[in-house]
Amino acid sequence: MRTVELVCSPGLEVTVRAVWGRLAAAGLPSLARTVHPTNRPHLTLAAVDEFPPGVERHLADLFDAALPVPVTLDRVVVLDGSAPLVWLVRPTLALTELHAAAWDILAEAEGQRPWHAPDAWVPHLSLALRFRNADLRLARAVAGGQRPTGEFDAARSYDGTDRTVTALTRCEQP
Repeated sequence: MRTVELVCSPGLEVTVRAVWGRLAAAGLPSLARTVHPTNRPHLTLAAVDEFPPGVERHLADLFDAALPVPVTLDRVVVLDGSAPLVWLVRPTLALTELHAAAWDILAEAEGQRPWHAPDAWVPHLSLALRFRNADLRLARAVAGGQRPTGEFDAARSYDGTDRTVTALTRCEQP
């Protein structure tokens, strides 16, 4: 599987990682416990089985022209289905247009994950992967009520087969 992800500006990343740390310190599930070097706050735009030839270059051209994109985080919620604890991202026009453009580039890719499709996508930053609704009130208190702002300033692709990342912008650091 290959993903297309936007990564947070340094200040926003610090804010999200601080919440990861506070969740872990409170004994709650948290991505702070995921120690793989590719683990960092990100917004997934799409996931497919493999990239068709030339897609990485087209995505890089798109992101180099469009980024940075301002972002405001919203509520902390538990998503239905796989029950991750997430920080919702307010879907601005610039962000939704960028998402749609990435999907256009991936139109011929096989194995598109439907939950990332423009009509189903819920933009969010993950805080914990498996979370119980019963702990949501405590998680919200630990996260705090702030609505942080920042930017998505780079893009990358995660390769689920070999667990590596590839920059999709000139400024991305893996």
